Amino acid sequence: MRFALALEYCGRGFHGWQSQPGGVTVQDALEAALAEIAAEPIAVVCAGRTDAGVHATQQVVHFETTAERPLSAWVRGVNAHLPESVAVRWVHPVSEEFHARYSARGRRYRYLLINRAQRPGLWGGRVGWFHLPLDLSLMQRAAASLIGEHDFSAFRAADCQARTPVKTMRQATVRASGSLLVFDFEATAFLHHMVRNLVGTLVYIGKGRHSPEWMDELLQTRNRQLAAPTFSPDGLYFRGPIYESQWNFPETDDDFLDRVLP
Repeated sequence: MRFALALEYCGRGFHGWQSQPGGVTVQDALEAALAEIAAEPIAVVCAGRTDAGVHATQQVVHFETTAERPLSAWVRGVNAHLPESVAVRWVHPVSEEFHARYSARGRRYRYLLINRAQRPGLWGGRVGWFHLPLDLSLMQRAAASLIGEHDFSAFRAADCQARTPVKTMRQATVRASGSLLVFDFEATAFLHHMVRNLVGTLVYIGKGRHSPEWMDELLQTRNRQLAAPTFSPDGLYFRGPIYESQWNFPETDDDFLDRVLP
């Protein structure tokens, strides 16, 4: 049988999503926990790989197994074998046509940035930080130019393996909640480091180093060397893939990121 599974995790302490020889990745932890319940090796395929230090509120994977277990075992049972910073949200049986990555019609990311003189303590590792004042209106103007289909080569990591840098951005917004800045992005797909590179560029604009028009110029030049450095992974959250309703996945209340922000 094939199952879809959604989980959330804090990326601190992990070397990213993808399995590595050292074993300190989210994928390694999940596959080991699933194997304990299935009593057989389990391999998972995820909707979107995350880097070291990046978090997820709803990562989705699919896996196949010959083991017959109640759905509760794939949730509570697997959670009993996972580190405290990783938790399964739901599991749902799917047909062989479902693929966690290729069935997705879009993906969502959020970046949280503390903008104050002092570094974060309580939220250390869970938010980005910039110490100089940032102009929200300048960043909002720059973000608006990202909407639509663009070649995002200027925001693409050198080792990105995507077949094309052309993606369609459906949402790119910046808002403030006190000293916390919230960056939201939704697109058909994202390039490696794309969100962190966009945030870094928006911060450069917000601190007045460049005008909002610089964002559009970078899109036109398609030159990664001209854009801002890659921003910290600490405040980046993968909010999950977007699937068509035909898969009938369980309804879940929105994640805590919306509950802690006005």
